[in-house]
Amino acid sequence: MALGVPAVPFTYVAHLLGIVAIVLVLFWNLHFRGGLAWNSDNKAQIFNLHPVLMLIGLIIIGGEAIISYKSLPLKKEVKKLIHLVLHAHALVLGIIGICAAFKNHNESGIANLYSLHSWLGIGVISLYGIQWIFGFVVFFYPGGSSELRRESVPWHVLFGLFVYILALATSSLGFLEKLTFLESSGVAKYGAEALLVNFNAIITILFGTFVVLSAISQAPPAADDYAPI
Repeated sequence: MALGVPAVPFTYVAHLLGIVAIVLVLFWNLHFRGGLAWNSDNKAQIFNLHPVLMLIGLIIIGGEAIISYKSLPLKKEVKKLIHLVLHAHALVLGIIGICAAFKNHNESGIANLYSLHSWLGIGVISLYGIQWIFGFVVFFYPGGSSELRRESVPWHVLFGLFVYILALATSSLGFLEKLTFLESSGVAKYGAEALLVNFNAIITILFGTFVVLSAISQAPPAADDYAPI
């Protein structure tokens, strides 16, 4: 059941929190972790791509894709295309981000897929891909019948929110796991970097919270009088 409040104020807060989260994760990896690289003798720079791309991709761009239906008073078909394209970008960045983690582990002699974070991460990216393919085939091309689309909408929305919330939980585990490793390697538990990582995680969770609130609130009227979900 949708909340009986406008979604637009929630989307404004989400946009702001998303910008803050991006700035923090970039500052963390560029200032504290030594930068980003796909090929480098410093293998940590390869891994640094993982949190940056996963956060910007699956969490921020993925969240913006969800609330695009609730923040843009455009025609149905335009919003559908924006929704589809944003999710496609999120999925691609997420896949590259996971590949960066595997690349770092393989080149550093570190085992893969041994933690709960990694297990959930593979699950999230798989479900995200399935959700995108389903949405593309049923709602975009070749497109299902009007009855199929109508019956699929609530399940598509519900499953999408489930996958997004699971992505948020996986992100939180990732922040925790990385910070635990860093603190075991000598990073001060109450130092600037530790506080930054924890604060970045909190901002990310708050961003996701406002995305979900936006998704279950009332959208502005569409340009073609379509009643958005």
